Amino acid sequence: MTVESKAMDHIRKVLELFGKKYFTKSGALKRNAVIEDLDNYDKDLMAAILNDDLLHKSYTSKIADVEIFEVNKFIDMLRYKEYWEDSFTKYNNKIGLTVGKRYIDDSSDVVLDFPYKDCILKAGMTKEDIEHSGDANEPFLNETLAKSEIDELLELKIFVNAIKYDRKGKNRVDSISDNDNLVIKGNNLIALYSLKKRYANKIKLIYLDPPYNTGNDSFAYNDHFNHSAWLAFMKNRMEISYDILRQDGAIFIQTDDNEMPYLKVLMDNIFGREQFIGNIIWKKKTGSSDTTSVAIITEYILVYAKNKDQVTFSKNPGSYDKKRYRYHDEYVKERGPFYYDTLDRGGLQYSDSLNYGVITPDGKTLYPHGRNKFVNDGWIWKWSKEKVEWGLDNGFCEFVKHNDEYKLKYKVYLYVNNKGEKIKREAPWKNIIEGIMNTHASSEITKLFGSKVFGTPKPEKLIQFLINLGSFENDIVLDFFMGSATTQAVAMKMNRRFIGIEQMDYIKTVSVPRLKKVIGGEQGGISKDVNWQGGGSFIYAELMEKNQGYLKDIQNAKDIDDLMSVYARMKQNGDIDFRVDLDKFESSLKAGELPSFSDRKKEPIKIIDKNQLYYNYFDIDDANVKDLISDSDYKFNKSFYSSNEVGEE
Repeated sequence: MTVESKAMDHIRKVLELFGKKYFTKSGALKRNAVIEDLDNYDKDLMAAILNDDLLHKSYTSKIADVEIFEVNKFIDMLRYKEYWEDSFTKYNNKIGLTVGKRYIDDSSDVVLDFPYKDCILKAGMTKEDIEHSGDANEPFLNETLAKSEIDELLELKIFVNAIKYDRKGKNRVDSISDNDNLVIKGNNLIALYSLKKRYANKIKLIYLDPPYNTGNDSFAYNDHFNHSAWLAFMKNRMEISYDILRQDGAIFIQTDDNEMPYLKVLMDNIFGREQFIGNIIWKKKTGSSDTTSVAIITEYILVYAKNKDQVTFSKNPGSYDKKRYRYHDEYVKERGPFYYDTLDRGGLQYSDSLNYGVITPDGKTLYPHGRNKFVNDGWIWKWSKEKVEWGLDNGFCEFVKHNDEYKLKYKVYLYVNNKGEKIKREAPWKNIIEGIMNTHASSEITKLFGSKVFGTPKPEKLIQFLINLGSFENDIVLDFFMGSATTQAVAMKMNRRFIGIEQMDYIKTVSVPRLKKVIGGEQGGISKDVNWQGGGSFIYAELMEKNQGYLKDIQNAKDIDDLMSVYARMKQNGDIDFRVDLDKFESSLKAGELPSFSDRKKEPIKIIDKNQLYYNYFDIDDANVKDLISDSDYKFNKSFYSSNEVGEE
């Protein structure tokens, strides 16, 4: 099977219009001849290229209503051909830090380079999708070579089976509002791009518990990526995560020692090193029976802001004296209640620069500790002179008269949320979480379902800590590795809106049933802490399967007859990779040349077009597609992608 993209297939057809000019006697492409003519703006060649609809769409853009042929991008695509012999990527077959295209020796301006960094990992997330997807080239789409395939893969998709769950039960819905919670079944990368139009710059907090790349075969997700493929997998999803976060939003990504250092550098590259908030260490257990190596009792949660200057963080829950916050005035009304605290301090590290005089309203000079002259006895101001002047000008500190003497004090405010609503003042958070054990999560799941129906849940208190830290009521919380729906359950109990995405079939047997129990008022996890009484709602919808359905049927085939039956339906109604010689493929499959039935099942998965896992929304009015969906689902899609929500970026 060749490795050429649709773009290269179209280029060959265009160049064949010029006879043998751009081909050797053996039929190989004279890339340098094409590049040279493009560099010289050969009008006939450029006109022929732009007359091809796919090439025109892929390699032109508009600037000030003028259409521009992106010649450099087109030439780059031709130059990539030299890498196709053994890779679908321009990056070297190793992982390391680089500047430009060179691995570094002594530079501090670095990014993480790895094979397939310039690719989209197009296969699914399950082990079967990865293991049966063919050779190393097949699951990847190069961002330059296969731009049209990537555009098609990430187009908006059709939603089906839209159902709303609330205390009354469940009902089909034909619309969605901004206040609705949303749960989606489908590939999370593809689903995220379908969400982008509606939710770009609207998500306050993203929490992720992705595959850790440990090789643990008991994990239903593919948790045995090779190192570089895992990084490409994460990179693809972090880039779209950045796009949908609010300017004051943050992302929390949980992982273990295995990939954490590489994930940190990857996040520095995508979000910016300056947007790094912190690395939270979660002590998930107290010890280990493994005495042959280091006992791993912690995991990590990397925290990044989209814009650190705008991010709004809450604090850890802590006690405070409500009666102390009794002062109000119109000047600071928008900041909420406050109390005074003295601005001088003693017994700490002394500095002359913080031992200065300030002029009181009655014209006297005031030094720390109520003195009227300079004394070096350990007392200093907490703030610099410049900050005190700023605080006096802006109402953050003031002179308070007591027994005819002025004291310099500053105002300690209750924290307020992004809407100006007053909330509890709390203590600063620390980068270690203790006292919340992983065993709590197993216990929570068991109490809900009578057995441990999910292998890797997280405790509700852990998610509560993170949601409390990074969001406020009515903010949107997103988790696109939804799993057993812990994030969504906690978000509902904390009066946040939420979006969850899950590809695995347990979304129907674990995730959704758990959320139904939450609506019903279940009292596990954090319910008693937050006085949860039930209520709330969410909409469940599925990406409309196309080739994804055939993938499942192939994986479930029990014998060769089942397999050939699925293949027959695939051939008639599915989308086969245009590069495949079907006659040759069928003869090898029927002949039983492969050593095992498992190996034979891999073959049809190789040839299925992974760009067509789900139906595209822009085909929804096609008669053949519209007949496949209900009227309510048709209206739901129109509501979800309505003109006031979906516009040009």
